[in-house]
Amino acid sequence: MKKQLLLFAFSALALTSCEDDNMQAYELDTLKGDWKTSKTEIVSGKDNKTVLLTTPVTGCSTKDITSFSIDYSISYTYYGGTGADCKINGKNEGKYTYDTETKLLNIKYNNDNDRPYKVEILSSSELKVLELFNAYDYNGDGVNDLVYTSYKR
Repeated sequence: MKKQLLLFAFSALALTSCEDDNMQAYELDTLKGDWKTSKTEIVSGKDNKTVLLTTPVTGCSTKDITSFSIDYSISYTYYGGTGADCKINGKNEGKYTYDTETKLLNIKYNNDNDRPYKVEILSSSELKVLELFNAYDYNGDGVNDLVYTSYKR
């Protein structure tokens, strides 16, 4: 009986470990690729519901691309210009980490500080992250407000 119980416990542990590995692989596969910023929202820190400001991406910034690779490298290509005359203004490259359990995404571009985010939504067509740095009180109520950035494929 003890051997069967031990075998069952070991099997359950092995299956749980495989599920975590599979989830990590699945979410990394979903994250990889090119993402375009669609909007930034500032939400009240008091209730995490009231939207204080929504800023849609306009102009040449609609061409900006954030690219995640499966090897944990990241690049951000940004555009500038006027009207339809958009040209690449620059490119930042670096590394990222992502933890599927905590949903913490940490981005570190070369020659920059770590920038931690919490992934709120991750699907094949939508990515929404919460900034965990640069907290500030947008509406002056004494509570730091939340900055969410949404991306689309």
